[in-house]
Amino acid sequence: MDLFSIGTILIGSTFGLILRIFIQNNFKIKIGFDIQNTSIVNFIASFFLGILIALNLTNNDILLFYTAFLGCFSTFSSFVYQLFILFKKREFLRLFFHYIEVIFLSLIFFYLGYFIMQFF
Repeated sequence: MDLFSIGTILIGSTFGLILRIFIQNNFKIKIGFDIQNTSIVNFIASFFLGILIALNLTNNDILLFYTAFLGCFSTFSSFVYQLFILFKKREFLRLFFHYIEVIFLSLIFFYLGYFIMQFF
């Protein structure tokens, strides 16, 4: 791997991390129940991933940037940690619905990004 590729990965991951921290610290949605900030980030990351897949890019430098960006932006480990906390508290029903919510909505946002790019 050359220095340009390493720099591309560093820049992409840095932007992903900064945007994730900004969203986690500044946004909260309440629609009858709380959507965790990490879930919001995962929905956005799924949307961007749908766009990336739809673009079917072949330029490795752009792919490296997007992969690094989405890798640092998305928060799968935080999602699993949230599930673990609910499991530890024995809140099994809430755990189940949180799992379904995140997986289902992430899939919808992925498809939305993919679907939108089919028109461009």
